[in-house]
Amino acid sequence: MNLIFEHGIWSFANAEIWVGIGLIIFFGILIAAGVPKMAGKALDAKAVKIQADLDEAARLRAEAEALLAQIRKEKAEAEAQAAEMMAQAEADARRLEVETKAKLEETLARRQKMAETRIAQAEAQASAEVKAAAADLAAKSAEQVLAARLASGAKDTLLDSAIAQIGDRLN
Repeated sequence: MNLIFEHGIWSFANAEIWVGIGLIIFFGILIAAGVPKMAGKALDAKAVKIQADLDEAARLRAEAEALLAQIRKEKAEAEAQAAEMMAQAEADARRLEVETKAKLEETLARRQKMAETRIAQAEAQASAEVKAAAADLAAKSAEQVLAARLASGAKDTLLDSAIAQIGDRLN
């Protein structure tokens, strides 16, 4: 058994034993110096910072979602308002079309009535002119007949009755 400790694995001449002993001493010094507590505190601080970052990210995400919901709501309101404006514009256009059509028909009817009135006045004037021309022609013819009759001295009863009727027929 002495051989194992002198020349074997557990021999103080073996370098691995000294590395192991040094490692155990190093870990002991680290533990005695409080390195694990400092590492734990550093990890806890890092965890707190990460949790704060996650909380901030969650808050920012909630704000972004609220802003997105508000923008969607405003978009829907704007689309509804635009649709309402389009419907109002179409209704106004139809109303204006009906009003314009009615005014046009009224204007055309008024102009037609004025034209008919002018035509009637022109017909009446033409008729009056024709009657006046016929009366003048009849008067001239009667004058010629009378002048010829007076010059001949003969009496024609048929001619006298026709001349008497001319005045009644022209009026």
